[in-house]
Amino acid sequence: MRYVVCCAALGLACLGLARVQGADAASDQEFVLKASAGGLAEVNLGAIAVKQASDPAVKKFAQHMVSDHDKANKELIDLSNKKKLRVAPRMDAEHDALSAKLLKLTGADFDREYMAGQVKDHKDTVALFESEAKSGKDEDVKKWAEKTLPIIRDHLKMAQDVQGKLKGTSTKGGKDER
Repeated sequence: MRYVVCCAALGLACLGLARVQGADAASDQEFVLKASAGGLAEVNLGAIAVKQASDPAVKKFAQHMVSDHDKANKELIDLSNKKKLRVAPRMDAEHDALSAKLLKLTGADFDREYMAGQVKDHKDTVALFESEAKSGKDEDVKKWAEKTLPIIRDHLKMAQDVQGKLKGTSTKGGKDER
């Protein structure tokens, strides 16, 4: 009888551990999906800005985003393939809507809207990567987030600097007006 109770307790403990590990894998998977969708958005929106921006600093920033995020996207795809994690097949609906809006804008209006989006997106991305770097369960995914985080923080600072220099744009203490 004692043996049966011990086996049952061990079985329940293993089931609980499997659920926790499944939740951990899900959180790493969620990070990969969000990070890859965001990376795709940065490349797609940056490509639009390279063509449509009127301010040279916005064009330069956009080209930098395309180059850096293209590299990071490739790294994340390689890591995800190794870990058997899914990446987003496209950018999310919010960025699809922003893309459509940007395609209708020109001149300073385009520049302000693009940069406001970049500040917001990079703030959100810093928070996402900080969370993964702190709480991620897969060591390789966690290390990639830690390694990439300083670059994203630099992108945020660059976006805030460019946004602040645009005429007619106020960052109001670092908050975008979008």
